[in-house]
Amino acid sequence: MSRRVSLFVPCFVDQLLPEVAVDTVKVLRHIGCEVAFPEDQTCCGQPAFNTGYWNDARPCAERFIRVFKDAEVIVCPSGSCTTMVRSFYPELLASSPLHADAVSLGVRTFELSEFLVKIAGVTDVGATFPHTVTYHASCHGLRELHLRDEPLQLLRKVKGLKLVDMLRAEECCGFGGTFSTKFESISVAMGESKAESVTATGAEFVTAIDSSCLMHMQGILTRRKSNARTIHLAGILAGETA
Repeated sequence: MSRRVSLFVPCFVDQLLPEVAVDTVKVLRHIGCEVAFPEDQTCCGQPAFNTGYWNDARPCAERFIRVFKDAEVIVCPSGSCTTMVRSFYPELLASSPLHADAVSLGVRTFELSEFLVKIAGVTDVGATFPHTVTYHASCHGLRELHLRDEPLQLLRKVKGLKLVDMLRAEECCGFGGTFSTKFESISVAMGESKAESVTATGAEFVTAIDSSCLMHMQGILTRRKSNARTIHLAGILAGETA
């Protein structure tokens, strides 16, 4: 396909896991997209919004809209940040002069797997990843964007990959953004439960569409001395593309 795509890079990716953004670009280019990266983009404002500081989140949202206003399609390797733009910007900016732009931008913003399967109509990106993999369904992607099978469709078409079902795959990993710092003990307990589910699969890797969930799980898996490692879906899809 030939389409110009604007890349929206979440803070977690920008600051901690930049390879996820690089892999996303590789995948998009491989299917024929022209990828633009608006360098003026900053945080979408979700941390402040989720914590109740809407007056602090609003300028971030308004800046985001101004930066991406002319984008044909926006693709983001995160269900969480995509949800912020699509679902919560219209609410956050209800009384803003940019409200109509927020609504318009929201329907043009897609999580990576969602864009590949629903918009580009692609499930086989030509990737190879000869490992056993299990999938964690992150909360915003699952519960807000209703993405259940899209990541799985993509994983099933990766050459050499053996997909292993996880018990309670839709159970929250416990990260929840600022939840993990405000309610540390609950967050850790939920993470331990998720780590048990991952370990029980015997898979070499656990993947998801959100780097924040993966970072949380990797910390707990490492502490438990588990052999399982985390990898973003984009990292698998970018693997040895033919």
